Amino acid sequence: MSVRPVLAVIPCRGGSKGLPGKNIRPLAGLPLLAHSIRMAKMSPAIQHCIVSTDSEQIAAVAREHQGDVPFLRPPELAQDDTPMWPVLQHALREMEARDGIRYGSVLLLDPTSPGRLPEDVDKAIAMLESDPKAFGVVAASEPHFNPRWVCIEIETDGYMRQSYSNKQIYTRRQEVPSVYRINGSLYLWRRDHVALSDAPKFYEVPHLMLEIPEDRAIHIDELHDFQLAEVLIREGLVQFPWLQLGR
Repeated sequence: MSVRPVLAVIPCRGGSKGLPGKNIRPLAGLPLLAHSIRMAKMSPAIQHCIVSTDSEQIAAVAREHQGDVPFLRPPELAQDDTPMWPVLQHALREMEARDGIRYGSVLLLDPTSPGRLPEDVDKAIAMLESDPKAFGVVAASEPHFNPRWVCIEIETDGYMRQSYSNKQIYTRRQEVPSVYRINGSLYLWRRDHVALSDAPKFYEVPHLMLEIPEDRAIHIDELHDFQLAEVLIREGLVQFPWLQLGR
């Protein structure tokens, strides 16, 4: 079954407790959510991109930056403990009814991970199209340190041991298998997997990994993350092509 057309969803709950107003806080001169909106507009493979929010304020900011907010998310889907999966299911149902089409896949673009590029989206879609057995594609990156090599645990006797040795003690860094971390940059799932399952089930059904460089795997959660991202962008260490479009 085709993965096109692609519905992209940018989830922006209004009640952030860690850093209030996080999704509309400025980053490199734009509200954080606007980076995901602009990126989606640069990806021709995305049929429709929407912002799912419960907040009138966030909706207004999104629309100011050409984001589509066709509905306000119900309060029961905007609680502190609300999982992302029912939010995606709600968005899919709403947009299929409004657009009068059946989407082939759902792309999750978390606004707090603004470092993905249009070519990452294109590659993820191509990967899913080329593997009919795969249910989804998940972005991941290789950390600058390998936890199999440097992470330790403390035994009951007070002495340390390797945490992830699997009964094999590594003596040289070069011997350690590569490890990747899910970085939140993007998730792409086939339409029926979102509509019919109760969770993404990363490790129960086949998923493909899209590697994104660790330096671009930015995650914004606290004020320090904003400050660090500002430095990376200002110094040209991370480049967002949509910033060249002007403010």
